[in-house]
Amino acid sequence: MERNEFAEKICRAVRRELGEDYRVEVKKVRKNNGIIHYGLVILARSQNVAPTIYLDAFLEAYERGTPFSELVRRLLTVYRKDIPGDSVDMEFFKSFEQVKDRICYRLIGRKGNEELLRDVPYIEFLDLAVCFYYAYQGSRLGEGSILIHDSHMKMWDTCTAELLRLAGKNTPRLFPWVCSSIKDILAGVAECGGSGAGGEFPKECWEEIPMRVLSNSKRINGAVCMIYPELLARLALEEARSFFILPSSVHEVILLADTGRGEAEAFKKMIVEINHTQVAPEEVLSDSLYYYDFAEKRVKIIF
Repeated sequence: MERNEFAEKICRAVRRELGEDYRVEVKKVRKNNGIIHYGLVILARSQNVAPTIYLDAFLEAYERGTPFSELVRRLLTVYRKDIPGDSVDMEFFKSFEQVKDRICYRLIGRKGNEELLRDVPYIEFLDLAVCFYYAYQGSRLGEGSILIHDSHMKMWDTCTAELLRLAGKNTPRLFPWVCSSIKDILAGVAECGGSGAGGEFPKECWEEIPMRVLSNSKRINGAVCMIYPELLARLALEEARSFFILPSSVHEVILLADTGRGEAEAFKKMIVEINHTQVAPEEVLSDSLYYYDFAEKRVKIIF
């Protein structure tokens, strides 16, 4: 069954189950890189916000033979668990003074996001786009993000340059950077008692791999740390040499010291292969290989 057909079918079933006191709608959500997901929004009369319940897992279960009635029951269980108790006051979002201290930025690829970028403020960075969002935090809804659109910028009577200035201060403060060596990562896996690479990788080799993983403390949209003010310059200064930057995903980048062995072509192939086989389509950042030049103190694309 096609995803849109399944979404409409389960939407009708949930409407019948809940009755007239609820509004139930299919929501078509455009994710990063143009990936489309279908979700269900269930809104009671007493509420003004509701979570989007994505339907991919429900469709997969249906195709594996789970009875449709059981899927409806599971979906309603998810809804009742996640729904806020009553309405949430979102009036604050109309005031720039109230939101400006939590305006942040993240990185996405420009290729594949052309439609999204027509409707949001952004700054070009190499083949990427620096987009902006409000980092929501509240007792009712927990943590989340609201993508900033051109309409928000107009409502606040602000500009892209001001968003960039604020995000440059707020994002490192709210989501501090973390740069972990391969030694730290593999040691962490070993300490957890896992059977992964950490438990099998010889300890004497840990120091020989000049690789570090750069992300933020939440490990979410952490690739943007590569544009934190002066951060790459600081990391390069520690070893007094340039390094390659492999865009592992939107959540992190890998820093590999330039040892002068002519490894760029191999790194480029690695990026493309991993993006196409290991990374979820909506989490791919770019197929490009970046390079931080220690002498020039700037990032550039080399492949």
